[in-house]
Amino acid sequence: MKITEIEIFAIHLPLVEPFVISYATYDYMPSIIVKMTTDSGHVGYGEAVADEHVTGESWESTFAVLKNTLAPALIGMDPAEMEKIHERMDKEIYSVPAAKAAIDIACYDVVGKALDVPVYTLLGGRYHDEFPITHVLSIASPAHMADEAEHRVAEGYRSLKMKVGTNVMEDVKRIQAVRERVGDAIAIRVDVNQGWVNSAATLQALRKLEQCDLDWLEQPVKADDIDAMVEIKSKTPVPVMIDEGLRGVREMREIIAKRAADKVNIKLMKCGGIYPAMKLAHMAEMAGIECQVGSMVESSIGSAAGFQVAFSKKIMTSVELTGPLKFSEDVGNLHYNVPFIRLTEKPGLGVDVDESVLAKLTVFSEKVKG
Repeated sequence: MKITEIEIFAIHLPLVEPFVISYATYDYMPSIIVKMTTDSGHVGYGEAVADEHVTGESWESTFAVLKNTLAPALIGMDPAEMEKIHERMDKEIYSVPAAKAAIDIACYDVVGKALDVPVYTLLGGRYHDEFPITHVLSIASPAHMADEAEHRVAEGYRSLKMKVGTNVMEDVKRIQAVRERVGDAIAIRVDVNQGWVNSAATLQALRKLEQCDLDWLEQPVKADDIDAMVEIKSKTPVPVMIDEGLRGVREMREIIAKRAADKVNIKLMKCGGIYPAMKLAHMAEMAGIECQVGSMVESSIGSAAGFQVAFSKKIMTSVELTGPLKFSEDVGNLHYNVPFIRLTEKPGLGVDVDESVLAKLTVFSEKVKG
């Protein structure tokens, strides 16, 4: 089986409501969809959701890299030969993990379809039967976040992820308000997205939050400040998770060597796709560090790819792939049994792509052939 054509679609995914985190507000999510066709007639889909603040990639640059660099280099290759696929991509261009993830995901999807097996079968089989879904609360006033938290708990959610990181003391009020509203039985995870900047501010906030019984604290400081994470971890009983500070193998090695985190958030867009994500999971497993598969707020395509990884590994103890629940229109049909996600046995990613919706959401596209 050989890759004969790669079509690239730059799309805007419409959100039900704006998504607000510490460093950006999104009214829609810009995404790149890849459609890969092989000489056997099988078609696979991949996705890249770039984030300038995390990997240095933009929507426009990702499209250009796929069109001009990666797609032309991969025409004629066997999509099942993942080591060779990644070797070729790495030789063509340094880093750009979201762009490479789009290719990687499409390869897994098309190979799974050709073999008539789910992607998780290609990764060693399914380990988990289901994962609870965590609802993500965008940054808002303490009262508004508490209201939404109460509403989501009433819908059946048993865990909440709070986005904070604009002002430390205001964030403390947000977290306290949500905990007071939902009670002690609901798990609360706090994601700062680097917004508390340094260890001193973080430790000050944690002292004020001692009664809030946080599940964990995610990436309070700047991504490259691994030493600050070491200090925070050593001075608080609250488990700490690294997200933006983990991109690939180099960062994982440092995190393991310095014992800088209790948990790591592996995202396909940060590391380059399913294949490198599994490498990171194996490294974390050897070091006894729990893993989560997270999201850049991807469509059903990227979210399904993340779930395939999460369901295949015992060390994956949580998932936060809720993009499709936030969109008013999606290119795929990934199904959630809120507050759970359970995968089907459909081949590939297990997602059907609606070409008419893809066309409707496309801003521009390009086709690369051999």
